[in-house]
Amino acid sequence: VRGIDLAGVVEAVGKNVTTLRPGDEVFGMGTGTWAEYATGTERSLLQKPAGMSFVEAGAIGVAALTALQGLRDHGRVRPGQRVLIYGAGGGVGTFAVQIAKALEAHVTAVTSPRNMDVVRPLGADVLVDYTKEDVATREPRYDVILDVAATRSLRDLRRMLVPGGTLVCPGAAKRGGWLGILARLLAVMVRSRVLRQRVVFYIASVTRDDLAYLTALIEAGRLRPAIDRTYPLDDAREAVRYAMSGQARGKIVITVS
Repeated sequence: VRGIDLAGVVEAVGKNVTTLRPGDEVFGMGTGTWAEYATGTERSLLQKPAGMSFVEAGAIGVAALTALQGLRDHGRVRPGQRVLIYGAGGGVGTFAVQIAKALEAHVTAVTSPRNMDVVRPLGADVLVDYTKEDVATREPRYDVILDVAATRSLRDLRRMLVPGGTLVCPGAAKRGGWLGILARLLAVMVRSRVLRQRVVFYIASVTRDDLAYLTALIEAGRLRPAIDRTYPLDDAREAVRYAMSGQARGKIVITVS
């Protein structure tokens, strides 16, 4: 059974679980979540944010953790820094814009024309339609780039960074796997070392502390999922088809009645 992200009600807990109990409304990650019942570990689940629906909470999960860890931990974003979110219209990108603003950065968001109305309300300082403008021509350059889209070469992205800047690249699948990443990284390694730039590839990990961090942002009104479509569980195949089309604007949620 597919599925990682989830939101729901705890049915039962193991004998050593101390922070959750039956009846708790939770969100986070689990195993086989495209089903009426799913399993999860204590470290991957947390009480659902107050005032948030199950549909919204089910859209947080991996995408929000990926954005948070990429910017805060790997990008080491500090207040006032210039941050570029390349690919701001998808699940990770929409969270990244909001989290970068919460970290008090100056945020430039790059997206497609059809996603402009999704990204615009998220609070970016500058919004760039990549079909009309090449963000690489903009000055000044960026302290941190989160490359969600994975459509530009590492060399191009590095040129948009200030000396000492950081390029953060989540995931491996869209970049030809880890061998593809290694080949691209070797191509820029020497130049990056000369300019003391950092290039970081990572896959997000699940921690209760980070789920709590996201909850605090949500309850402060600083973070919300951008949900494109919801599908009933019976239409999961169609949801996958739409997700694979590359046309999703924000998150896709599968609901279980």
